[in-house]
Amino acid sequence: MRHTQTPGGASERNAIGRGSRLAAALLALAAFAGPAAAQGRGGEPGSFDFYVLSLSWSPTYCALTGERRNDRQCDTGRNPGFVVHGLWPQYDRGFPSECGAFPRSPSRPAMAEAEGVFPSEGLARHEWRQHGTCSGLDPAAYFRATAKARDAVTIPAALVKPAEGLRAAPIDIARQFVAANPGLRPDMMAVTCRSGQLQEVRICFTKDLRGFTACPEVARQNCRAGEVTVGAGR
Repeated sequence: MRHTQTPGGASERNAIGRGSRLAAALLALAAFAGPAAAQGRGGEPGSFDFYVLSLSWSPTYCALTGERRNDRQCDTGRNPGFVVHGLWPQYDRGFPSECGAFPRSPSRPAMAEAEGVFPSEGLARHEWRQHGTCSGLDPAAYFRATAKARDAVTIPAALVKPAEGLRAAPIDIARQFVAANPGLRPDMMAVTCRSGQLQEVRICFTKDLRGFTACPEVARQNCRAGEVTVGAGR
C-alpha cells in the first residue's frame, strides 16, 4: 500500500452526529475501493526510490515512552545518544510497508546481523516486518544495509554523548550534521521533534546507499519549533 507520509505520521478524523458518522463511513469505503486498494497491500519488494535512515535521540524516547516500558535501552549508564530506529524504503511521495516476499520472522542467523545495529531485538524484528520486507533484500542483507547506512553517518561531536542537556534550534542541529558529513545538504534530511524535545534525525540515501540524496517530502517534516531540548544521556 502506498502511504502518503513518511513512517511515523498519523491523522485523526472525528464524525459529529450519527448522520456524519455514516457519511464518513461511506466515503471511507469508497476511498478504499479506489486506486489505493487496486495496488494491493504492501508494495513490490525492491521497487522504491530511496532510503531514509532514521536515527532516534534515545533520551527523548526514554523520557516519553521507553522508561514506562522498562526498555533496557533506557537503563542508567547506557547513555546511547542516537540509536538506529530504522532504514525505510521510500517513494518520492509516500512509502511502502509490509511488502511480504520473505518470511515475516527473521531466522536466528539473520538476527545475529542485527546485533549492535538496533537497540533491541524487538525493534529489529518490527523494522524488518514493516520496512525491510519492501527493500528487496533478505533479512540478513537488510540488517547489513542498515549497518552500512548508520556507519556512513558521522554524528556531530556535540551530540555524541552530551553529559548535560541543552537547548538548540533544529536548524542548528541540521547544520552540525551537514558540517560533519561531506555531501549532505539540508534538503537531504529532517530534524523532527516531539513535545518540545529532539526526536529524530532522518537522512536520505540513494537506493544503492552510496551517497545522500535530496528528499523534499522528508525535508518538509523538519521541526518548526524555534528551539528544542536535547536531553542528556542517562
